Amino acid sequence: MSPLDFTLVTFVVSVVAGFVGSLLGLGGGMIVTPVLTLALGVDIRYAIGASIVSVIATSSGAAAAYVRQHMTNMRVAMFLEIGTTLGAITGAWLAGRIDPQWLYLIFGLVLTASAIAMLRKRHAAGGPVPPDPMADRLRMHGEFFDESLQRTVAYRVSGSRPALALMYVAGVLSGLLGIGSGALKVPAMDLSMRLPLKVSTATSNFMIGVTAAASAGVYFLRGDIVPFIAAPVAAGVLVGATVGSRVMARLDNRVLRIVFVIVLLIVSVQMILKGVRG
Repeated sequence: MSPLDFTLVTFVVSVVAGFVGSLLGLGGGMIVTPVLTLALGVDIRYAIGASIVSVIATSSGAAAAYVRQHMTNMRVAMFLEIGTTLGAITGAWLAGRIDPQWLYLIFGLVLTASAIAMLRKRHAAGGPVPPDPMADRLRMHGEFFDESLQRTVAYRVSGSRPALALMYVAGVLSGLLGIGSGALKVPAMDLSMRLPLKVSTATSNFMIGVTAAASAGVYFLRGDIVPFIAAPVAAGVLVGATVGSRVMARLDNRVLRIVFVIVLLIVSVQMILKGVRG
């Protein structure tokens, strides 16, 4: 494949990745990393470096739109970033010391676990939410206008402490695998904190850029961010994320959940197989 063909293919794939990533709060790296490694033969460390850049681009393209729509819970995001930022630095440090085969396996297993968590969701939207004194003190509760329902949806936040611990793990995986770690952030906010799925997605999009930026410097200093790969990835993801942020507000929560699970399962199987085969 010529350099021009590689750039064009990478750009197109990144547009799709940015679109899906902004819809689901996963970050473009969830799709970019597997495609670069499995389809284009890029070394996984360089793919992860480009993915880190794409995650920042996804956040830049989608987060602003979600904030304008009042769908992002800024107080929840700032609280949880304490855990994800510390975790991202830890993960970036570990990435240079782990065999690439294990990175594939960890990536695949994380996605599988996230998909199962979403499928096993039991609480219903609008159901009773356990009290959380910390959420009350920090005034994390909020509301947003749901375009698909054509009404304002108010919600209360719960489980802030367990969610903070999960966010550290999510941050480690973000720095380790070059993903936005939305695969853990969205289920954690959706299942543990009882946030509506659209709020979880929008808040995750806001958070992933901060988490990725915390580890990007480590990857750059190590030489894992190659401009020839990262540039078309960042440009494509930014375009896709901007479009996706406008579409998500009009989608039904059930549609988002189905797409979320399907994407995670497909990618997880591919990455696990790659890790097993070496």
